[in-house]
Amino acid sequence: MSNGDRGWEDVSPERLYVITGGRAGSSAPTRLDLVTLIVARSGPRPGMQPEKAAIIRMCDAPLSVAEISAYTGLPVSVVTVLLSDLLAEKQVLARAPVAPSQLPDRALIEAVIDGLQKL
Repeated sequence: MSNGDRGWEDVSPERLYVITGGRAGSSAPTRLDLVTLIVARSGPRPGMQPEKAAIIRMCDAPLSVAEISAYTGLPVSVVTVLLSDLLAEKQVLARAPVAPSQLPDRALIEAVIDGLQKL
């Protein structure tokens, strides 16, 4: 599903209400934030809501919630509701993004620099 050049601001509030079934929040126990990665477990099912099917098709490779929102042209709040449904239906998996590596100890960095300068 793509709105082309139109942003979600151009989509009627009634349509967003219908897409989410009138829900405003996630029903999934998994907390979804902008950087949570989503990956599809299988392809879309016949008769699936078009917005959910579009999300499943685009999530062959992991995408963040923010990316899904951008690609679908839907607000993050709407995408979060749809993703919570897909999680409950076991159509997608959610995982935290890879944590940034810990910075090495400052003393270690200084020792390496000192060693390199002595070369």
